[in-house]
Amino acid sequence: MEETISLKEIAEVLKKRWLMIVSLSLGALIASAIISYFMLTPTYEATTQFIVNSQQGQEQNEYDVNDIRTNVELINTYNVIIKSDRILAPAIEEADLDMTTAQLESQLSVSSQENSQVVNVTVTDESQQVAATIANTVVEVFQQEVPDLMNVDNVSVLSEALVKENPSPVSPNPPLNMAIALIIGLMVGVGIAFLLEYLDQTLKTEEDIEAHLGVSVLGVISTIEESDIQHRVGNVSRNQQRGVAHVEKTKKTI
Repeated sequence: MEETISLKEIAEVLKKRWLMIVSLSLGALIASAIISYFMLTPTYEATTQFIVNSQQGQEQNEYDVNDIRTNVELINTYNVIIKSDRILAPAIEEADLDMTTAQLESQLSVSSQENSQVVNVTVTDESQQVAATIANTVVEVFQQEVPDLMNVDNVSVLSEALVKENPSPVSPNPPLNMAIALIIGLMVGVGIAFLLEYLDQTLKTEEDIEAHLGVSVLGVISTIEESDIQHRVGNVSRNQQRGVAHVEKTKKTI
């Protein structure tokens, strides 16, 4: 028989396990804050832009649509060339970097806007100075090597990578990490709450007895706590004392 759960039962489960859910959520939030602010190393970003034309010496107004379309289609090829060892190895040597071409490629990102001849070369590093140096060096090496690789002799740098006075790291993003951790903590807490409720097979209500055992409930014996007994005994003692005092008062009156 398929079991269903009502909104009331869901609310009861959440109310019963609210302390665990809140604890897990706050724990995830605090852990994320500690990791983001004190354990993760911030990384910075530097970007340089360049444009590549297939022919040199032509005026801009002499370009036709086919020339522009050809240049745009070749941008994907330029992206591959920039990330090749032919470009990265000399860039590492020229910038005096202590890394391999694979490591440099992992820090390098090449992109271009749709239907645009402008290419963006972005480098991420723990130092923005190093990131800017790498980005500018890679483009310089590309300018030197691309004429020998393709029929291209006009690489124009639109903007070089610059070092800002007070750069902001691109990662980590503590507010975003904390928000994600809080949501994950809530999801995990709610999931554990329903899992514990599902694994709990004890009978708690009259409905549970009738549903699982198939018998009717004749009566219910309420639970009596020790404090209730002491309270009742105290009330009886006080009533007895009042009765004795009333009798003694009656005798004196007589």
